[in-house]
Amino acid sequence: MTDYYYTQNPKVLHEKKQWQFTLLKQNLTFNSDNGVFSKNTIDFGTRTLLEALDLNEITGNVLDVGCGYGPMGLAIAKALPAVHVDLVDVNLRALALCKENAEQNNITNVAIWESDTYDKVEKTDYQTIVSNPPVRAGKAIVTKILFDAKKYLQIDGMLIIVLQKKQGAPSAKKTMKQVFGNAEIIHKQKGYYIIKSVKESQ
Repeated sequence: MTDYYYTQNPKVLHEKKQWQFTLLKQNLTFNSDNGVFSKNTIDFGTRTLLEALDLNEITGNVLDVGCGYGPMGLAIAKALPAVHVDLVDVNLRALALCKENAEQNNITNVAIWESDTYDKVEKTDYQTIVSNPPVRAGKAIVTKILFDAKKYLQIDGMLIIVLQKKQGAPSAKKTMKQVFGNAEIIHKQKGYYIIKSVKESQ
């Protein structure tokens, strides 16, 4: 099958739609389409992660891995105009929508490009990496997002993810603790876990 949201070119007919949503106290307008994750509204996991963020902790460059049409990264960029946010995804349709959404909401402190997890990410000094991992893409992809994050973070940088308990949150927490030496569940809601690790000096 090639119509999944985690593929590069989902083979589904276009059915564009638009709606408004408030994230991080910012009123945002989103364009969506078939072939992208959570095409009808902002998914609960993304909303839960954003609600759990302490925006005062985000002071440097941000990377949104698996950004989809952009709700998480764009909301952070809109709320923190002094911070630069990079958004990457493998899905070209989602990325086109993400660029539309950035422009439509007058968000200019972003860069958006195609990358299979970190494959085309060049910076290694992100202060924060956020991700709502594409669980349906398989455990190997999710693990890669968690395992490789440390290489792209500055010292004291944070990885913050959202996963459902039934979709492997406890296992992800173990992986993050293995990689970073620490992993903390900073919020739980309706089976969704927000897990945070910090890259400590070594």
